[in-house]
Amino acid sequence: MMPMRSTTIVAVKRNRQVAMAGDGQVTLGETIVKQSARKIRRLYKDKVLAGFAGSVADALSLFQRFEEKLEEFRGDLKRAAVELARDWRTDRVLRRLEALMIVADLENLLLITGAGEVIEPDGDEKGSVLAIGSGGPYAAAAAKALLKFTDLDAPTIASEALKIAASLCVYTNDQIVLETIP
Repeated sequence: MMPMRSTTIVAVKRNRQVAMAGDGQVTLGETIVKQSARKIRRLYKDKVLAGFAGSVADALSLFQRFEEKLEEFRGDLKRAAVELARDWRTDRVLRRLEALMIVADLENLLLITGAGEVIEPDGDEKGSVLAIGSGGPYAAAAAKALLKFTDLDAPTIASEALKIAASLCVYTNDQIVLETIP
């Protein structure tokens, strides 16, 4: 899979709260074509957050498929994620989709890839972090440092980490969309 140079999504889990932040920039090659896209969605009765990096059309297809899996498995995030990843890897049409997804509920924070992987990040008593997209490594590093060395809440950490990523990555802007549960 080619590297995603399209966005930054970061998710932070801390103290029974999950926050997901995404930038609003959409690029076509080297050109910025939109500043205020929403790359994060609330799913399954507002109990699940999902964010994507990659092709917008592909991601919207994945959101729809993932929401169907959540309904099928009555909100069981891990089961829905595993089933989506399996379908994504084995279905000839889905296999061509170029995107990555982070999904989260109060219990789980997961990365889903088209290679059939469902990855849960390491965490500790302070919390856990996942980030994807071109600015993902910057956002992840910033979020992990803020998680370790401050008492900031999950939404503040996610927002600040994305601001740091936007200051470093040309494919990430500071038009932040932030969603939290609860």
